[in-house]
Amino acid sequence: MGFIFISRTRSILLVLLLSSFSFTSTAYDALDPNGNITIKWDIMSWTPDGYVAVVTMYNFQQYRHIQAPGWTLGWTWAKKEVIWSMVGSQTTEQGDCSKYKGNIPHCCKKDPTVVDLLPGTPYNQQIANCCKGGVINSWAQDPGNAASSFQISVGAAGTTNKTVKVPKNFTLRAPGPGYTCGPAKIVKPSRFVTADLRRVTQALMTWNITCTYSQFLSQKTPTCCVSLSSFYNDTIVNCPTCTCGCQNNITQPGSCVEGNSPYLQSAIASHSSKNSYTPLVQCTSHMCPIRVHWHVKLNYKDYWRVKISITNFNYRQNYTQWNLVVQHPNLDNLTKIFSFNYKSLMPYASINDTAMLWGVKFYNDLLMQAGPLGNVQSEFLFRKDKETFTFDKGWAFPRRIYFNGDNCVMPPPDAYPWLPNASTRPVISLLCLIMPFLASLAFMLANAW
Repeated sequence: MGFIFISRTRSILLVLLLSSFSFTSTAYDALDPNGNITIKWDIMSWTPDGYVAVVTMYNFQQYRHIQAPGWTLGWTWAKKEVIWSMVGSQTTEQGDCSKYKGNIPHCCKKDPTVVDLLPGTPYNQQIANCCKGGVINSWAQDPGNAASSFQISVGAAGTTNKTVKVPKNFTLRAPGPGYTCGPAKIVKPSRFVTADLRRVTQALMTWNITCTYSQFLSQKTPTCCVSLSSFYNDTIVNCPTCTCGCQNNITQPGSCVEGNSPYLQSAIASHSSKNSYTPLVQCTSHMCPIRVHWHVKLNYKDYWRVKISITNFNYRQNYTQWNLVVQHPNLDNLTKIFSFNYKSLMPYASINDTAMLWGVKFYNDLLMQAGPLGNVQSEFLFRKDKETFTFDKGWAFPRRIYFNGDNCVMPPPDAYPWLPNASTRPVISLLCLIMPFLASLAFMLANAW
């Protein structure tokens, strides 16, 4: 009942907090309630038939980043605009520019699709914060690389604040679906400080687009799961069966591959040519690309210790700049963490029960593909709070775990490892009730003889 009480309390608190925020879309992350990607479109100068703008995407999400192959941004022009040129990015298609003679636009499509340029792009084709292959890191993990920019020269558009029309129907893929973008809203022009800090300039016109993430839109099945174990119980609680899918070699042959299969490399090559996003996972009961294991390792007088391991079962992806978010009530008394970076996340002011973890640069910040090197691990040392600490009723296990911003599936609470004496208490109490009766019966039988 203790575990259920905590869950109900959190639900009530979440409802109360939700009532104090207003949102423009249905996507919502309880551990990062204000997280979003904001696209800022700054018109910097006018041209004879349009304008030059700098478009910047800011990733204001605490722990969700955009991985390779990177972001793809799309929109629909309000009029008959064309893109004369771009710096720091390019459109994937030029479209029909047959009506133009001589100077041909970069893109004439009504609904252009833009991608970032790759690292190593010549300097004369770059601007600040461009050319990272579409990769944008999360705000908490690496704020210096949490933005991406490009410059765009737009023609056949208005040349004043009153004649310019904002684009519509913005879409963001990162790299697949999951983000929903709201309409462009005209805001106060952005202000810029010169390098010598002595002058402030501003954009001629600015509009913002806000995009929010939903895991339900991103993929049909979960991407990670959690398994549990403890020193006080020999039971290892595995990820629930078929968490991320089931093995189906009859109707979907090749959906997974055994780790010791002689055809492993050919399966990886064949799978890569079909779909660049679908993982090729090792055959397991849960079929998840990522498994996080939480082991309650040791118990001291004033402290207790946990070991956490992250295993990659995906043969087709290395996870660079991976991160983990853990929610547990004892994180407010975290004393020591080994071999991981740590940052406390406090989405609800005084409640310090959420931590963000990621690898140490050049040591374990790269989670390799499935195989002998496809895992990272660390240990936490917690100080006990005598008022709340207990190993009973699953209290020592996490409430929630996210990997790279996606919520991992936890085992059901009734499957958690229990204390050894939990099942023996009813037996002991029953014997205590029976013993006096047996003693009286033995005494009566002895007297009868």
